Amino acid sequence: MQSKDSRLRVRRIDNVTQVEFIDRNILDEGNIQAIAEEIGRLIDAEQQPRLLISFQNVDHLSSAALGALITINNKVRDRGGQLRLSNIDPQIQEVFVITRLTKIFQIHETADEALRSFKS
Repeated sequence: MQSKDSRLRVRRIDNVTQVEFIDRNILDEGNIQAIAEEIGRLIDAEQQPRLLISFQNVDHLSSAALGALITINNKVRDRGGQLRLSNIDPQIQEVFVITRLTKIFQIHETADEALRSFKS
């Protein structure tokens, strides 16, 4: 499901695709573009994608990465799918609050909690 130079760890849990970032810092424009394209391919592979993006290992996120997340969210919604975010570091969570992205994204404290939310 992923290439050897992937910046992501991808696995299927039931009917949900879970994505985790390999990098602790998602700041470089080139990496952000590659990550967005890889997630885009995962979305395109599903009729109604159910995607969980875990930020378990992420310490820093650029504004370009936030923009890519908005694009990913729109693509998932356009296909009638669902997107959940989880395990966001408190400092990054604060950026989501300040920018009001908490109103756009369904954010869960843990991946398990996010996975359970797909069932409802």
